[in-house]
Amino acid sequence: MAETLFSLAGVTPAQPNLADAALVLIDYQNEYLTGPLELPDAAAAIAAAERVLNAARVAGSRIIHVLHKGGAGGPFDRSAWRGEPIEQLKPAPFEDVVEKPRPSSFYRTDLDVRLGAAGRPVIFMGFMTHMCVSTTVRAALDFGYAATVVADACASRDLPGLDGVIAARTVHDAELAALGDRFAGIFTAAQILGE
Repeated sequence: MAETLFSLAGVTPAQPNLADAALVLIDYQNEYLTGPLELPDAAAAIAAAERVLNAARVAGSRIIHVLHKGGAGGPFDRSAWRGEPIEQLKPAPFEDVVEKPRPSSFYRTDLDVRLGAAGRPVIFMGFMTHMCVSTTVRAALDFGYAATVVADACASRDLPGLDGVIAARTVHDAELAALGDRFAGIFTAAQILGE
């Protein structure tokens, strides 16, 4: 039977309480809705993320939106539609917005300052599972946060592999398994919401 490094160490990642956790939304931007970076499972992930975001707002969670900032005229151009937040997940006026230049949400940002003390439970969700979500969650371990990933609120895209195309769902599932080995608790939106 396969075991995670967590389980081998006798650790069971705790399901976070929304009221006690910070919620970090990563790169929910229009760039992923059309064009070469369109994600096949984006709609379902957005719907799950919207449910968690709405519940976090009701619970009074600290909510931080991380948005990738690309160059003018290119991918993730924040001055264009492609770089804007997806309509259903737009930041409310009282929620923090962090712009990042690289895959990690901690790289050259003040995300760690906004999150506060190490040990705090932080719930991550966003696009893409294998890229900015993974890179950020892995870095969160170095900052000492108790990380959770909302599995069905994330999505990836098809990637080229050594023997052909690796389907988006396989990429997504494999990355969640890798993160669940040592970096984060992996839960569905329904589990987070106690449904």
